[in-house]
Amino acid sequence: MEAFSLVEAGEADAVAACCPPLSSRPFSAEEAETAARMFKALGDPVRLRLFSAVASHEGGEACVCDISDVGVSQPTVSHHLKKLKEAGLLSSERRGTWVYYRVEPSVLAAMGTLLMPASG
Repeated sequence: MEAFSLVEAGEADAVAACCPPLSSRPFSAEEAETAARMFKALGDPVRLRLFSAVASHEGGEACVCDISDVGVSQPTVSHHLKKLKEAGLLSSERRGTWVYYRVEPSVLAAMGTLLMPASG
């Protein structure tokens, strides 16, 4: 199971323990795979815009209907949101005909930890 996708399995605490800060020690092969999936998913400008739109949306979640205006077709938006979910960066919930996306706080914490300087 992908470390970042553990959010969907209800194991948000495991996400925070995914990877140590980049500057603390060399990554293991598994840690590098996990971090690479996250960076690869965010390496596309449309995905980064969608991720940012969800993360910054009021209440911490966004309906797909509120974030689809990123200059690509709706099927392409759905494809990019799926890739973000597969990387474990987003979780979603269907409510009627709409899907709501959220970035779990533990995902943001894990990303912040990964990029922070190693302590002491």
